Amino acid sequence: MAVRIEADALARLDGVAHGFFTRQGGVSDGVYGSLNCGQGSRDDAAKVSENRARVAVALGGAPERLLSPWQVHSPDALIVEAPWTGDRPKADALVTATPGLAIGILTADCAPVLFADPDAKVVGAAHAGWRGALTGVLEATIAAMERLGARRERIAAAIGPSIGPGSYEVGPEFEREFLATAPGSTRFFHQHPGAKPRFDLPAFCRDRLVRAGIGTIEDASTDTYANESRFFSFRRTTHRKEADYGRQISAIVLK
Repeated sequence: MAVRIEADALARLDGVAHGFFTRQGGVSDGVYGSLNCGQGSRDDAAKVSENRARVAVALGGAPERLLSPWQVHSPDALIVEAPWTGDRPKADALVTATPGLAIGILTADCAPVLFADPDAKVVGAAHAGWRGALTGVLEATIAAMERLGARRERIAAAIGPSIGPGSYEVGPEFEREFLATAPGSTRFFHQHPGAKPRFDLPAFCRDRLVRAGIGTIEDASTDTYANESRFFSFRRTTHRKEADYGRQISAIVLK
């Protein structure tokens, strides 16, 4: 059974099902063990399909109605009304008002953010790595939801598992580039004597949501790097020089 984490802010909403799925409860093995939902990984395609089917079932839907885009660390949010045919579109957020259409994004350290306005019956899912969060993917998701009738003061948003500030070591060039674009963000960099600064991605995402005027915000993040048994981590894989890595999915659906 696919194992997921639920955020209270979304779980209490009528007509919405969601999950920040962990790496547990799938059929993949090796570095992909076990609930790898990454269609772009080098895992066996049939195993990835089975894993995604288990996620769809956990959300009460059909496997062919679980959608995730080709993510490119952009600020682009796409409104979807039905399953697409052919190649996955390039985007880093999906929004829908179609019941039974589960929208999800894949992560392995970046922050997944799920959104819902139950009154307007609109949901969204965003992939917020540092670059996407900095360039506006969260705001783009909110704007796309508003085009479907949502109101930001009614939206509930939850930030899911991502790399934590204790693990996200960055170089001085990263900090300089970031602060050049967002000069008021010094507080999200934690300095350690004799070591590189560490960046607090979940806190930065929360701040963007607060500034956007979102009505309810929950930080349900857990450090993906530090919890190997529960989560995939791109950075952990990189440090170990492994050939590839799995991706966990976070998804939401209108019932």
